Amino acid sequence: MLEEPEDLGPLTHDAIAGSFRITQRLRGHRYSVDDVLTAWEAASTAPNAQRCLELGSGIGSVLLMLAYKLPEARFVAVEAQRNSFRLLGQNVSQNGLDLRVTRLHGDLRSAVTSALAAEHGPFDLITGTPPYVPLGTATPSSDSQKAYARQELRGGVEDYLAAMGRALAPRGRGVVCADARFPERVLEGARRAGLCVVRRRDVVPRAGKGALFAVFTVARVEEGMLSCERVADWIARDGDGARTAEYVAVREFFGVAAPVGEAPSP
Repeated sequence: MLEEPEDLGPLTHDAIAGSFRITQRLRGHRYSVDDVLTAWEAASTAPNAQRCLELGSGIGSVLLMLAYKLPEARFVAVEAQRNSFRLLGQNVSQNGLDLRVTRLHGDLRSAVTSALAAEHGPFDLITGTPPYVPLGTATPSSDSQKAYARQELRGGVEDYLAAMGRALAPRGRGVVCADARFPERVLEGARRAGLCVVRRRDVVPRAGKGALFAVFTVARVEEGMLSCERVADWIARDGDGARTAEYVAVREFFGVAAPVGEAPSP
């Protein structure tokens, strides 16, 4: 799929973590609850990580949240889509993170190599929020930023896990989100990458509904932790549509107020 030049259009500047703000397109791809839950799980799983890799980092949403929670960590961020990479650079710079973040404009399938791991890692923590829509199952958006963020035009969760397998430190952790309906893709992708799933948390948009996606934590098989801990579902809204205490707690974890009773938003 050819990426045509695009005007970014109107931009918004939104609170994301502490004093950090994120610049994003008003009518383009915007950060959402999958980014928040992936960052929360990652920061909780590896609070002492020093070397972090963000795969398909988009506009930098997971990166900014982790940079806030892991103030001593350094990051490598890999992103291929042109406009997302432009906004990633802007978000890194405007939040004073240039000295902590190395930005790579490239496809994670070829950019994440053993050489990258040798130069910058191996990584204590690797994160990724892959697109969920397999090729051929829906018509891609005419907006290339949205298309690449939603559809597996440069690979899916298996490719993210393969990259984790090439760069994860011996006792590191990888955290990735994926469609909760197809956990076998994560399990098999991890196996092929020499990893195993050690934790799974399903994310439910509203009480009584099915899981929207799941967040998986992986480790190297050599650690011998072959069983997967299935933790309690995380529920964003109650049956009336109000934010749950769980939602508020996660936003407060990142230093952002989220009053109970308001409709959830990034």
